Amino acid sequence: MSNSRIARRFAELRGNNEPALIAYITAGDPSLARTPAMVSALERGGADVIELGVPFSDPIADGPVIMKGAERALAAGASLRGVLDCAAEIRRHSEIPILLFSYLNPLMRYGFERLAADAKAAGVDGVLMTDVSVEEAEPYVRTMREAGLDTVFLAAPTSTPARLALVGRYSSGFVYLVSRTGVTGVRDQLSSQALPLVEAMRGHTELPLAVGFGIAKADDAAAVGKLADGVVVGSAFVKIIEAHGASPELESKLEALARELKQGAVRGR
Repeated sequence: MSNSRIARRFAELRGNNEPALIAYITAGDPSLARTPAMVSALERGGADVIELGVPFSDPIADGPVIMKGAERALAAGASLRGVLDCAAEIRRHSEIPILLFSYLNPLMRYGFERLAADAKAAGVDGVLMTDVSVEEAEPYVRTMREAGLDTVFLAAPTSTPARLALVGRYSSGFVYLVSRTGVTGVRDQLSSQALPLVEAMRGHTELPLAVGFGIAKADDAAAVGKLADGVVVGSAFVKIIEAHGASPELESKLEALARELKQGAVRGR
């Protein structure tokens, strides 16, 4: 059983019957120098876990909002090493759990053993790779776990029972449930596929379950808060960064949305 910051935070929230708000931003958008202040703003607003996205040139699971965020970060010079340095800077001022969110290619190029050591040293708590095949994940999981890092995997409405079982076996910290098929992005309403997926996944693990993809406002968060342990929001935050990245109001706007979403998630209980 993991004793990471992620696991401890979920345990604390579960004791209070409170769902987690998991906030995604792309590190380096609008700049790596500004990213720690953005994380602080999200934490002030009520975010419980930060997904720190590693910008990648071919983010196949992401919709146009996060794709453009990755493009902006890459254009600003962000790299995996820079993201780890950014995490270390965040950790100087905060104990908020940090989940490194990436695709397989940048992490393979960096090297799993090197990544595990450097991520742990930077204060990162876990890693989520969106496109790793869980059927082939055992060596990667072993390397990360040996360094004391959580490994979070995705489950989708299309996942077979066998795959759900593997996701339950190889995940630690929490399991990320994709509420719908397709790519990330804001939607008008929560997918009807979310509840059956939560129920199916609960048959394979006692880990906290967090639901993402398409959650943008308080009512969405309330709907998820009724059925899951965590609410994952990404595109709604990245849209704010796109609109206000050059403005001194960026942090206050991120804080305000985080507060709205956290209050909505709690209201759902």
